[in-house]
Amino acid sequence: MKRVNSLITFRRLEYVSFAHSLVYFALLFCWLALGNPQPATVILGFTHGCVWIAMALTCLHAARLRIIPLRVAVAVAVLGGIGPFFGSAEFIREERRRARAAALRGESA
Repeated sequence: MKRVNSLITFRRLEYVSFAHSLVYFALLFCWLALGNPQPATVILGFTHGCVWIAMALTCLHAARLRIIPLRVAVAVAVLGGIGPFFGSAEFIREERRRARAAALRGESA
C-alpha cells in the first residue's frame, strides 16, 4: 500500500484531471456537434465513466493522505460525474493558492 501511496501526487492527479476533462469535452463534441457517431460516443462515454470512478476514489484517498484538500476531492468525486471541468478548475485554484503561500514564505514554487 505504501508503494501505491507514493505514486499519488498532486501533479499526477492534476494531469489526469485535465486528461479527463479532454475526454469529456470530446464526448460532448461527438454528441452535440457530430450527431452522436457510434462507436466513438460509446467509447468516450465509457472512458469518462471509468476515469471518473478511478479519479473519485483516488482523490478521496489523496484527501485522506492530505495530498489534496477535501474541497478538491469533493469537486472531483461529486461534480466530476456531470462535468470534470469542476475538478480541473479546483486543481488550478489549489495550485495557485499553493504558489501564493510559497511566495509569502519566500520559497520558490
